[in-house]
Amino acid sequence: MQAGQIPIPRRFSDRAEAGRTLGESLAKYGGRDDAVVLALARGGVPVGFEIARALSVPLDVFVVRKLGVPGQEELAFGAIASGGTRILNQDVIRHLGLASDAIDAVSEHERRELARRELLYRGERPDRDLAGSIVILVDDGLATGASMRAAIAAVRVQRPAKIVVAVPTAALEIYTALSAEVDELVCPLRPEDFYSVSLWYDRFEQVSDDQVRRLLETARAEAE
Repeated sequence: MQAGQIPIPRRFSDRAEAGRTLGESLAKYGGRDDAVVLALARGGVPVGFEIARALSVPLDVFVVRKLGVPGQEELAFGAIASGGTRILNQDVIRHLGLASDAIDAVSEHERRELARRELLYRGERPDRDLAGSIVILVDDGLATGASMRAAIAAVRVQRPAKIVVAVPTAALEIYTALSAEVDELVCPLRPEDFYSVSLWYDRFEQVSDDQVRRLLETARAEAE
């Protein structure tokens, strides 16, 4: 290992350790008043909390909902994000022959859930103005990249100065494709044989709404 190189584990013990590792990799953004961490709820929030703490920059939540194929909800045909942006995977839609009314029905259901979660996590706080900011988008890993692509599209329309994606792990092909879509992509673990995000953590428990709220409240209190 070369001097100054950050050691990367073969796996992360949990999301908090992953966030601390990413925080070291993102040190050049530390203390900047134009930088903000936007963590994708729910799994990205524990990661983003540690990054924001390490960099002494604000943490906010960004809600993205995958659009699951009816009857095969684990298979996504797209995603929607805060701000109403919708990304559709036309290859999946064509392959499965999904009808437009089925797509719209799933989209409307997920829009309602997105609105519920935004109210739950953010309360009445207004959306953050991202114009001219360095936006660090964070999740706990990328399997298909659909959720992150929706987040990138939603953020881009606000004209940030720079979009940085920071994730602990991603499928190599997704990492390669997404690298061309953002200003910077920080991802320590990018195996060819990826399979699922959970395989790259020792502990990968479900993140609850209460945990998301607590982390956001803690981050706001520490910033005051």
